[in-house]
Amino acid sequence: MEEVIEGGPWLYLGQPIVLQKWEPGMVLRKLKHTEVPVWIKLRHLPVELWTAEGLSTVASGIGRPLYPDAITSTCTRLDFARVCVMLHVSSKLPNIIIMMPNELGGESACKVDVEYEWLPPKCTGCSSLGHSFKECPLSKPTKPSVSLYVKKSMPPKQAAPELKKSEQIQVDSSPKEIQPEIEVDRVGRK
Repeated sequence: MEEVIEGGPWLYLGQPIVLQKWEPGMVLRKLKHTEVPVWIKLRHLPVELWTAEGLSTVASGIGRPLYPDAITSTCTRLDFARVCVMLHVSSKLPNIIIMMPNELGGESACKVDVEYEWLPPKCTGCSSLGHSFKECPLSKPTKPSVSLYVKKSMPPKQAAPELKKSEQIQVDSSPKEIQPEIEVDRVGRK
């Protein structure tokens, strides 16, 4: 079992699977991923770079090279090389890598096209992989934990009670700015 957990990265249908050993009392939580394995295709690769060292040199322009696929290792398909690389959240994702002369025996500069088979969503808010900024739990506004209930002073369609002479007030009919007064009770609801 240790070989399986330590032997990753594991991919299923091109998507990474994160494995972790279960222990009693373990709490399941979503991990913050800052690295993810991704398959890339390198097209227009010169013949002198179809070696383990050459593929590693070119793929290191994208991320940390892990391993080529079996067909690339045996050179049975020569239109592109397929390499698994570990991408960091801060990795630049170029579509072209320029190999300069004399790097691994090349006589002239060459342009290698890069194609990503799959890229995870990248959040610019929390700097992790697996979700976009729009879906980031840290960027969403929090809802207030207290709701407000406003008491009405009189129910609708009810006539105002008759006031005694001592309770009546003098009303000035000249226009003035009116400031409403509202009584608010806090009601805690979840």
